[in-house]
Amino acid sequence: MSDENLTKPRQAEPVSGGCQCGAVRYSIGRLGKATICHCRMCQKAFGNYFAPLVVAHNIEWTRGKPAIFRSSETNWRGFCNQCGTPLTYEYEGHVEIAIGTLDNPDLAPPVQQVNARYRRHGVHGLIQLPEKPLDEMQQDELWNQSVVSHQHPDHDTEADYQPGD
Repeated sequence: MSDENLTKPRQAEPVSGGCQCGAVRYSIGRLGKATICHCRMCQKAFGNYFAPLVVAHNIEWTRGKPAIFRSSETNWRGFCNQCGTPLTYEYEGHVEIAIGTLDNPDLAPPVQQVNARYRRHGVHGLIQLPEKPLDEMQQDELWNQSVVSHQHPDHDTEADYQPGD
């Protein structure tokens, strides 16, 4: 089944995204199939239980370019050499982009798990984990509101982003 049959991209115009610091930004003409990969290489590359990735058709690097790490003989990974954000998984002319780096990650809900036999045991019950009590959630929200973020905003900027812009 083609990725067009599994995913109906919801964007009407190119999708944008980039790394945490804004040194690398991109535009994607069309999104393909979004997946969650459980392989050990993706776990290590993302420092997480899995890697959420979406096929990127017609990607253009609009600010900077990713640094490359050859994670195997056939695959390589792009990342920001300034802030370390994982950006791409690439192979044989194909590019998959890290869903969390999209300015609107909701455009790429995963539709399939890849390499599920490598899934970590802790993943199975994540959605059932209890949330913090309401009073602690309110304290967290107050703290979150007090934080001055140094991350690039979820949209393109004319120049390199400086906190407070």
